[in-house]
Amino acid sequence: MTPSALADLVRSSAVQVLSARGLDHSVLPEQVTVERPRNREHGDYATNVALQVAKKVGMKPRELAEALAEVLATADGVAGVEVAGPGFLNLRLAADAQGQLLSRVLSEGEAYGSGTALTGKKINLEFVSANPTGPIHLGGTRWAAVGDALGRLLGAQGAEVTREYYFNDAGAQIDRFVRSLIAAAQGEPAPEDGYAGSYINDIAAEVIRKEPSALAKPEQERQELFRRIGVGLMFEEIKKSLHDFGTDFDVYFHEDSLHSSGAVDAVVAELKESGSLYFADNAWWLRSTDQGDDKDRVVIKSDGTPAYIAGDLAYLRDKIERGFDLCIYMLGADHHGYVARLKAAATAMGHSPDVVEVLIGQMVNLVSDGKPVRMSKRAGTVVTMEDLVETVGVDAARYELTRYSVDSSLDIDLDLLRKHTNENPVYYVQYAHARLASLRRNAAELEIEPSSDADLSLLTQPREGELIRTIGEFPSVLKKAAELREPHRVARYLESLASAYHKFYDAVRILPQGDEEATPLTHARLALCDAARQVFANGLSLLGVSAPERM
Repeated sequence: MTPSALADLVRSSAVQVLSARGLDHSVLPEQVTVERPRNREHGDYATNVALQVAKKVGMKPRELAEALAEVLATADGVAGVEVAGPGFLNLRLAADAQGQLLSRVLSEGEAYGSGTALTGKKINLEFVSANPTGPIHLGGTRWAAVGDALGRLLGAQGAEVTREYYFNDAGAQIDRFVRSLIAAAQGEPAPEDGYAGSYINDIAAEVIRKEPSALAKPEQERQELFRRIGVGLMFEEIKKSLHDFGTDFDVYFHEDSLHSSGAVDAVVAELKESGSLYFADNAWWLRSTDQGDDKDRVVIKSDGTPAYIAGDLAYLRDKIERGFDLCIYMLGADHHGYVARLKAAATAMGHSPDVVEVLIGQMVNLVSDGKPVRMSKRAGTVVTMEDLVETVGVDAARYELTRYSVDSSLDIDLDLLRKHTNENPVYYVQYAHARLASLRRNAAELEIEPSSDADLSLLTQPREGELIRTIGEFPSVLKKAAELREPHRVARYLESLASAYHKFYDAVRILPQGDEEATPLTHARLALCDAARQVFANGLSLLGVSAPERM
């Protein structure tokens, strides 16, 4: 019995108790909370539902708790219920109920933990979207890890997820990039507002290799040639870096296409006609203050040219026209104003502001020997994805970046991530999986094969129960992580699972020794280990991190 199944049982029992007394059961929360008590002597789970609703129905909390305990005590899978204090309920699960949970894990395999909370939902998930003017920096790397993990989580809850990269190939930053390439090709220093670093020299040299006469072209033709080839080369490098990092996209959307196709002009004309834009100071404005922005935003400037937000309007309309129910934008720390702007854009087009969701990620810093790492060998002024991966590897980088809430700044301790000890969180979790894989190999050497009819009711040792209950929490962890857009909950859960497993491993003997024969308890414990191994593999997969068989 999983915690969510137990919560449903508690709620249905409460409905039964209140209905039998002619009381209003609509006061019950939609989702009853059941938690593991800190003190194991208080049972496997506890709930305060009686304290929550007693006053609303005119009963004393302890009186309601006692009535509820009487009903729950007769339920399948419940071994005992105790009323504690003013009205808490402590529940103990039957051993066979815990065994049924393990059977479910083993039968569902890779699907265990998945749910249907978002079935039928079509979600556009836009993340990274770094300008194609240089390698991906640490902020973009964080989104590459977290965004990919979030996409996997949303998909695991039944959503149809499209991962999208918005390719900013229009605007002043591209002009500066092109001027930097031309300067490098001519052997000149980068412009004051340009880009530096050896990657600029590399791309400039590749442009010349592809078009030896590039520098001899007329200025406009030369700039267009460096733009077309240089931006293309940079973007291909970005895509390769992301792929090597384990992050791929379904759609690469070009900002420039919104302007060249007339989409920007069309959406502006439409919003003018509907009255969603207003004219003031010789410019056209969006009422973004209606959605909490600090000021209304100019869409068409006084000189008649579109402001950057005009492209955002056209892009959002394009997403909605493609049939997405929800558009999630994962943006950097300097994009707080976009929350209100994008919601105002949705409202202006006649949609609920809730069709837009904006997640803001904070800064990432690297620390080595207690000091910040500030420079990249290749990019010059920033630390890149390649720098991080080269130092600690893809698995450690992805795990560490997804391990923390994105709304907090992150200092990555490179020295810690290089350690092969339990201090290193990714090593701690991966080692638990490798240890379980080794255990199964050792069992095979003893000719002990997996048993489909192991007597799981024999798993009564406290550490076994703790591990089983932790395994049972996995589906609710995934559901909550998807609901709150917080993949770090999965990483933290895996660490608690690793802790429960290591304690179990230290407390019991799993395989026979010497001339001993395998017993029913041996098979039961191996089944428990197989279930734990499956959950580790499923959780790590959702984070885009490997589950090694050996370490």
